[in-house]
Amino acid sequence: MGSRKVTDWQGKNVTVAGLGVSGIPAAKVLHGLGAKVTVVNDGDDARAREQAAELQALGVTVRLGDGATLPAGTELIVTAPGWKPDKPLFTAAREAGVPVWGDVELAWRLRGPDAAPWLCVTGTNGKTTTTQMLTSILKAAGLRTAAVGNIGVSLLDAVLGEEQYDVLAVELSSYQLHWAPSLRAHSAAVLNLAPDHLDWHGSMEAYAKDKGRVYEGNRVACVYNVADKATEDLVREADVEEGCRAVGFTLAAPAPSQLGVVDGILVDRAFVENRQKNAQELASVSDVDPPAPHNIANALAAAALARAFGVPAKAVRDGLRAFTPDAHRIAHVTDLDGVAYIDDSKATNTHAAEASLAAYESIVWIAGGLAKGATFDELVAKSAKRLRGVVLIGADRALIREALARHAPEVPVVDVERTDTGAMLAAVQEARRLAVEGDTVLLAPACASMDMFVNYNQRGDAFAAAVSELGA
Repeated sequence: MGSRKVTDWQGKNVTVAGLGVSGIPAAKVLHGLGAKVTVVNDGDDARAREQAAELQALGVTVRLGDGATLPAGTELIVTAPGWKPDKPLFTAAREAGVPVWGDVELAWRLRGPDAAPWLCVTGTNGKTTTTQMLTSILKAAGLRTAAVGNIGVSLLDAVLGEEQYDVLAVELSSYQLHWAPSLRAHSAAVLNLAPDHLDWHGSMEAYAKDKGRVYEGNRVACVYNVADKATEDLVREADVEEGCRAVGFTLAAPAPSQLGVVDGILVDRAFVENRQKNAQELASVSDVDPPAPHNIANALAAAALARAFGVPAKAVRDGLRAFTPDAHRIAHVTDLDGVAYIDDSKATNTHAAEASLAAYESIVWIAGGLAKGATFDELVAKSAKRLRGVVLIGADRALIREALARHAPEVPVVDVERTDTGAMLAAVQEARRLAVEGDTVLLAPACASMDMFVNYNQRGDAFAAAVSELGA
């Protein structure tokens, strides 16, 4: 079933689990290859019925409102990445000996014989930024590439479309990796590991194991974070191809086989002749936007993957200079009365918020939202000395308030109880009252946004709008 020959798929009974961004393209591709496709979906709402009608018009069978029962005769399941491994459908599949693939696995199996190699990026935080930086560097080297996977172009479109690529920059979530057993990257990076999605994976060990799958079968380099030992442990455990190397990135001066920082310069001691003695200058810290510590780490990881692919040093510098970060990632909104206002609404978990808080010296912190089972003691303890004041919003703000009482009792805290559209303006007004010249007002919520906002983008937009209203 591994090759692209249509005969392999002709008449195969394939069940696609889940409508949505990965399910619909997978169903269409498999149907086009001649498979007999049945789509199963838990939901049965107006949107699902609309999507079902589109597929049924092509001749695909769709079963709405029942994602638990294994359709008779199923030979393969292709699942949406978010479907939890303990779902009854997958239990039935295991008992029947039916393999389960995700859309990433399907794309990997459908690649042609001359397909572009994959440079893969995963980690709890920084995946999208690193993948975009990597894409920018590869393009600066004159390579045909795209950011794909969890962002950008659909992986199925990238491997089956008309466009020819030299290399793909692939962002992968832990869910996608769980369902991609045969993926083998040219080189891959795990940026960091912190508790996240534990309700899905069941434990931190299972979460880390799924992240670590990205290293399996790597050919050239397994890139890890020197400051996060868990990522190095995953490299040690991985079964890689002969000659594949472990390459670390660090914000300190690099040892041999590492990339790091010396006197404000990003340097490479991994992909150089005689790495015991030599180092290659790649770029300046000032070429990284924004030059916050965790973002410099992202740049080093991207540079390591690009260098593993043979990209020259000049392209690393040019690619980093050309890169502009997505909105709501430590974005500088404005300065008012000597106070900087920074929107990092994308900091939706404690690990991301910790990196954001570490970038500034004296902070009025706006935090809160949906905790998703997170605890805040470690975050507050590590950041306490930087906090001038805290403004709390959202459903689970009491959890952060209690952590502040334990670890930063002297820091003034304001609770904004409102949850209406004016809540963010109230929070920004309180933050302005607490801030003095030289401070940073930082929206880094450490929580998801869906209690008050559609998504983190809308939350960040509300913050920027509130700041501009203050300025007016």
